[in-house]
Amino acid sequence: MKILLVGSGGREHALGLGLHQDPACTSLHVAPGNPGIAEFAQCHAIDITSNAQIVALAQEIAADLVVIGPELPLVNGVADDLRRLKIAVFGPSKAAAQLEGSKTFAKEVMSDAGVPTAHSFTCESKGEIERALDSFGAPYVVKDDGLAGGKGVVVTHNRQEALDHALACKRVVIEEYLNGPEVSLFGISDGVSILAMQPAQDFKRAHDNDQGPNTGGMGAYSPLPWAPSDIIDDTYKQVLAPMIAEMSARGTPFVGLLYAGLALTDHGTRVIEFNVRFGDPETQVLIPLLKTPLATLLYKAATAGLADTVLEWRDESAVTVVLAAEGYPSAPQSGGCISAFPSIEHVQIFQAGTSQNGQGLVATGGRVLTVTGVGGDLTEARDRAYRGISQISLPGSFYRSDIALNASVAEKGN
Repeated sequence: MKILLVGSGGREHALGLGLHQDPACTSLHVAPGNPGIAEFAQCHAIDITSNAQIVALAQEIAADLVVIGPELPLVNGVADDLRRLKIAVFGPSKAAAQLEGSKTFAKEVMSDAGVPTAHSFTCESKGEIERALDSFGAPYVVKDDGLAGGKGVVVTHNRQEALDHALACKRVVIEEYLNGPEVSLFGISDGVSILAMQPAQDFKRAHDNDQGPNTGGMGAYSPLPWAPSDIIDDTYKQVLAPMIAEMSARGTPFVGLLYAGLALTDHGTRVIEFNVRFGDPETQVLIPLLKTPLATLLYKAATAGLADTVLEWRDESAVTVVLAAEGYPSAPQSGGCISAFPSIEHVQIFQAGTSQNGQGLVATGGRVLTVTGVGGDLTEARDRAYRGISQISLPGSFYRSDIALNASVAEKGN
């Protein structure tokens, strides 16, 4: 099976490795890819905001399956263009991708599907915004209605900060704050069936103890020893299955990865948001733990073949830690030289914001790479991840030192 993977980040590096390791994958092409992916796949320098370039490449290599990593090509409708040519695609249509492309649309679908979520208002004027902020009070949760590259959400006790962010958005969703631990739970769907993956937890704030600005994610771990034992079944019944059924009933079946960001509140599970693609950095802990061959799994999803499929997982834990460039997330510094990577058993390094030049490997983005450790429990996994990341040098870079710390302590106490 010839596979085209679209994207260039750490998520795509992890997905690419999983696809490459499935014997069903005979040829892996990635667009545009990065130096890490280039070690096992053929990279193509195209503009992935251009549907035409993605489609042309898929035709040129005679792809049997196209896997779309980032959200922007999906919201742009590239999956529709590929399907019109009878090319199998893992990724939702333009209409279905609005679950991430518009927070308001997602709220409407959740309401119709009976999926529990935060109460909210969609606002387009200063007066509406101020009334919504006053209605909910602090902490204020303000979300850009559209795509914002991971920078569209502000959670703050500062009303002026909330107001400023809301006014900077063309349309904004303001909602009640959901108190409780947050969990990411992915579902793989063929439009009719959906398979729930095991949960993960990521860390959004830039610095230890959840301090600093929100980011795209500074690390993650899986499984979650503290989570309710029925969290997968409960999320499937309350969230994933109803959403897939509602999307199908609307005539816009959802094929691809449905990412449910959840809050485990005192009143039960509530949906914070949906994404329509694998999340980063959760992918870097889930793919190393997945025993089910990835290429075969995603092809089944793309071709309405998930019925009777069961996901298998390794009886291990994984922890991933993000190495971020100086100035991330507001003004990341590019161009710094990255030292040679250590070679440590049970440690994988996934590249994201990197490129090769005459000096070697250099940083080109905010989240430069992630280091994933796999072990028999969270303590062993995080020890390996931190041993790996501590041996990588990038001037001015930083990483959190507390990824999975509390969970590993709690796990040892049980």
